[in-house]
Amino acid sequence: MRWFNTEQGFGFLAPADGSDDIFVHVSEIAGDGHRILEEGQRVSFTVCRTETGNQARDVRVA
Repeated sequence: MRWFNTEQGFGFLAPADGSDDIFVHVSEIAGDGHRILEEGQRVSFTVCRTETGNQARDVRVA
């Protein structure tokens, strides 16, 4: 996890392979209750191509 803004509900993931950062929205974080990602946290996710670039889907804390 590169960074995540809890107030705005989005952030960017840093893929392990060193490729470009990937946008993540709070609605894509799997789980019940309060969804927060923290800098440096390891996560798994699926990449979806969108009109504005790659976006993470089904984000889960590893």
